[in-house]
Amino acid sequence: MSDTPEVPESCTVVLKPRLTNAEGRTDHGNALRAVTVTATGGAGESGYPRYEGEGVQADIDPRTRTVEAVTVDGEELPYGWVAEVADAR
Repeated sequence: MSDTPEVPESCTVVLKPRLTNAEGRTDHGNALRAVTVTATGGAGESGYPRYEGEGVQADIDPRTRTVEAVTVDGEELPYGWVAEVADAR
């Protein structure tokens, strides 16, 4: 048994605005863009596996499914936006 998590071949990254609800709690709202990205076989600058697709490059931690770094169409996300890995269905 290995401690190294399996790197998924592909996943869906969703881009959302960072909002707050009436009580002031973070509520990321609805996805404004969803992109299927595919593993490149390499690692990004963050050291995590690199995924690419539809103008998105993302470094994703396979253990926590956290987007550690992301660019969209060659640019950083606008302030107040977040990138998340969509739940597998």
